[in-house]
This record gives sequence, structure tokens and C-alpha cells, in this order.
Amino acid sequence: MSEKLKLGIPKGSLESATVDLFRRAGFNISTSSRSYFPSIDDPEIECMLIRAQEMARYVDDGILDAGLTGLDWVAENDADVQVVCDLVYSKQSFGKVRWVLAVPEASPFQTVKDLEGKIISTELVGATRRYLAQHGVTAKVEFSWGATEVKPPVLADAIVEVTETGSSLRANKLRIIETLFESNTQLIANKSSWAHAWKRRKLEDIRMLLEGAMGALGKVGLMLNVKTSDLPNVLAVLPALKNPTISNLSDGEWVAVNTILEEATVRAIIPRLKEAGAQGIVEYPLNKVVM
Repeated sequence: MSEKLKLGIPKGSLESATVDLFRRAGFNISTSSRSYFPSIDDPEIECMLIRAQEMARYVDDGILDAGLTGLDWVAENDADVQVVCDLVYSKQSFGKVRWVLAVPEASPFQTVKDLEGKIISTELVGATRRYLAQHGVTAKVEFSWGATEVKPPVLADAIVEVTETGSSLRANKLRIIETLFESNTQLIANKSSWAHAWKRRKLEDIRMLLEGAMGALGKVGLMLNVKTSDLPNVLAVLPALKNPTISNLSDGEWVAVNTILEEATVRAIIPRLKEAGAQGIVEYPLNKVVM
């Protein structure tokens, strides 16, 4: 019987971003609203859809060998797991999210100290209680089942909520007074699974491919031909991750140059390359950049 790696894919807001990341890493995952067991085109991996909030607990318990979830939910579950890699992406952007303490715009509260004896609504109960304890504040922390932003000021004095841009908080007339911590998605593993030679090797392969896909975000490849006499002028135009690859062509007076650029800079660089003597300029998309 062949080995299998049981991998948790976060269901909900992170689901589509995770499936897309795996696609760019070379794994095609097909999800269905009728099944919690997505198919994947790797016979050595068995996927299961799990809410990100619960993922760390199931990985810690060994029900899953590994899974993707936020650092926030690892902390909330106080899970003893192995972090395989950080993957800085979220449901809206490829950046970190923040868990913040927010209060109504019109409230007098300025710091966490002002919430002594007050009511705080949040989905992140454990981490919020630990944060209050660190600051010597005693307050009632209530679990929120959703729509946390609408709780103040009637149902709570403040909330602890996750945000990427702060726009939802502002729309609900809330202001941030403190940031508890930043969070990003992580690939985590059960410690026994990490100690298993085959599973660890499989996870390390997955890590390399996922990090390669993350490394390619916002970047493109650029190929061009240039006369050797014009090469110094062309190289002066090119910013690169490392020195560009330069290859000889059949015509000894010409070379091929291959490099990687930030996609946002290409529109400004290509005209300058043409002026410097480059010809046959080809821009192409990247799925992975493995350093």
C-alpha cells in the first residue's frame, strides 16, 4: 500500500486563494460544494476541506498530517504543531492580516486599559483573553458568531476583529485603538508526521513548490537578443533578482539575455531596452521562482 499524506485545505474565505496557489505550484485541486474531500492530481495526497479555525486542532490531534491555516488560529487553539513554512496570502490580497481592538468612533476609549470591566466581542476569544491578561485588564470576552462589527455599542463596548484594509471597520463607524498581532497563512504539520521520513520529504517538496509559486507573484520573465557591443547599455537598464543569464547565439556578434522582473516595472523598461539596442523582446508569465 502506497503512502498517503492527509492534507487539510481551508474551507471558506481562504479556499479559492489556496486552490489557486496550489494550481500555480503545479497541483490541480477540484472542490465541490457537495463534498468535503476535494480531488487532487497527486495520488500521494488526500485532501479534506476543514474550516481554518479548526485546522490546527485536527493537525495537532493527528487526524490530518498537515494543513493550511492562519497563525492566528494556531495561537487560538494553542496547538503544538510544526510550522513547515509561512505563506503570506489572504482572502483579498497577498499580505498579512491584523487582529485589532476597535471601538465606536464616538467612544471615549483610547487604549486597552480603558476597557477594564467592559464587554469585548470576538471570534478570537482565547488570544483576546491572553492579550488582556498581558496588559492587566479584566474584561468580559464574548464569542461572536459573526457580524462582529455591528455589535458595538449596543451589544459590546469593543471588538477584536481581523482586518486587511480597515475599510469594513470604518464603514461601521469603528476606529482601531490597538493591534493584537499580525497573522498570515502557514503550512503546518503534525509533529509525528514531520518525524516520519516519507511524509517529511513530501511536505518539504510541497513547501518548495508553494514558496516558488509565492516567489513568482507579481514577476514576469523577459527574453531578448542583443549585440555584444550593446550589451553593457542593455544590462544598465535591467534590474534583476540576480545577474541575468547571458547565452551565446549562433551568430557570434549576438547574445540572448534572460531575466526576471517585477511586472509593474516592465512597461517602463521595455522601451528603454529597445533604445539600448535590444531586439526580439519576449515577456512571459511565471508560475514558480525557486531560489
